[in-house]
Amino acid sequence: MVKFIATDLDGTLLDSKKNLPREIFPLIEKMYGQGVLFCPASGRQYASLLEFFAPVADKLVFICENGALVKYRGETLFSDPIPRKSIKRALDEIRAIPHLFPMLCGVRSAYIENREEPFRTYAHASYTACEETDNLDLIIGKEDICKIAIFDGLPAAEHCIKLLPPRLPNLRTTLSGADWCDVSAPEADKGEAVRFLRKRFGLEREDCVAFGDHMNDYGMLLECGRAFVPENAYAPLKEQIGQTVPSNDDGGVISKIKELLRL
Repeated sequence: MVKFIATDLDGTLLDSKKNLPREIFPLIEKMYGQGVLFCPASGRQYASLLEFFAPVADKLVFICENGALVKYRGETLFSDPIPRKSIKRALDEIRAIPHLFPMLCGVRSAYIENREEPFRTYAHASYTACEETDNLDLIIGKEDICKIAIFDGLPAAEHCIKLLPPRLPNLRTTLSGADWCDVSAPEADKGEAVRFLRKRFGLEREDCVAFGDHMNDYGMLLECGRAFVPENAYAPLKEQIGQTVPSNDDGGVISKIKELLRL
């Protein structure tokens, strides 16, 4: 019996133009009426997720910042920020690698120090709350930092994800998109967040469903009894998960949810 459905947004639920499916709000209402907990699970910040799902936000639980923050009806249920002492070192290592652009993702806002394009546009497009500063070091200590999102001017799978992990062995570095990597606390992950929610809401693994398209979704997919990736997903993830649904532009997530819940 399905009791919990978690889905990534970019590349999974959202189409290639970053739009939600038209059916999503009525479908969430139906799921809520059936006692199914729906969970947007994203690398995006809480403010951005609230903007997307404002009409039904009180019926959802949100996994934000790749699992470093879990919010439910405005309450923080779980957080796993980067240890403060590790942030400056991480920033220095990122700055030392050409073509990488760091963004501090705090519990309140995201922060950037680089104003080069297209990074600046991408940062403001993806983060509803995004502030510019002359030096990210000045932000350290002002609020908890959930993750450091890194835009890569080169293909991230061939550049950032190969160069950065050896430099930051005490943090988690994850490939999160064609142009992005994320640096988080060692245990921060969408899978850890789902494990927490399963315990909090008394959910069995076989009652949980997950959808995701990239490697930052891998832990979440493993934590759910049924896991699916869209046809447009990152090829190595498709190979590891196996079960596919139609692409994000073809509404694969919506179709599978309707099938599973017989709606």
